[in-house]
Amino acid sequence: MRNIKMSIEYDGGRYQGWQRLGDSDKTIQGKIENILSEMTKTNIEIVGSGRTDAGTHAKGQVANFKTTSNLDLVAMRDYLNTYLPRDIIVKELEEVPERFHARYNVVGKKYSYYVWNTAVPSAFERNYSYHYPEQLDVDRMNEACSKLIGTHDFIGFSSLKKTKKSTVRTIDEITIHREGDLLNFTFIGEGFLYKMVRIIMGTLLEIGAGTKSPECIDAIFKSGVRSDAGMTVPSQGLFLDEVYYD
Repeated sequence: MRNIKMSIEYDGGRYQGWQRLGDSDKTIQGKIENILSEMTKTNIEIVGSGRTDAGTHAKGQVANFKTTSNLDLVAMRDYLNTYLPRDIIVKELEEVPERFHARYNVVGKKYSYYVWNTAVPSAFERNYSYHYPEQLDVDRMNEACSKLIGTHDFIGFSSLKKTKKSTVRTIDEITIHREGDLLNFTFIGEGFLYKMVRIIMGTLLEIGAGTKSPECIDAIFKSGVRSDAGMTVPSQGLFLDEVYYD
């Protein structure tokens, strides 16, 4: 039995997220599994590094699957890219040890969120960024970012309901880079809760616009209440850039 690691990029705009849904064929996982199963003439299930929400994009999603097929990896990749929709691309296939697991072996992830920050929307960036016309104070947002870095209970920055699982996560780095009217927020950490990046982003934008203070971060950590944080920004500005393994 071969264990194959996949590196994947996709435009998530017309999909209902990564995870296969029983009543829909509009998922990334479902599309890839269908083509793999046709290619190998067996039922293939793939394991992703994690779920991405409906509308979220990926430049570096990772998945793995097991197969008895003896097809060459390049031939597999080319077959997948021939028959997958044009907005899903398998960049690389790699044979890995049997124990490799795309989700359980993750040690970190990198996400980017893009904000089109000017009064006039962009016809070209509208599917890959969030148009936020308010003037933003980057110094205020950087002050808030410094409070987010480190190990904290991020339940107040999540859409999770009550859970027995730990909601403590570690963020190693947050950077903000402006290129013209486009702001790029980058998040690197061990892992992220459900909608955590999008809620942090909404909070940072409200801080940058002056409707919240940087000190609200401390208050949200203390209360753990979702409604104390900012809005959940739309998914089209979010990209999974990279997944890290040992």
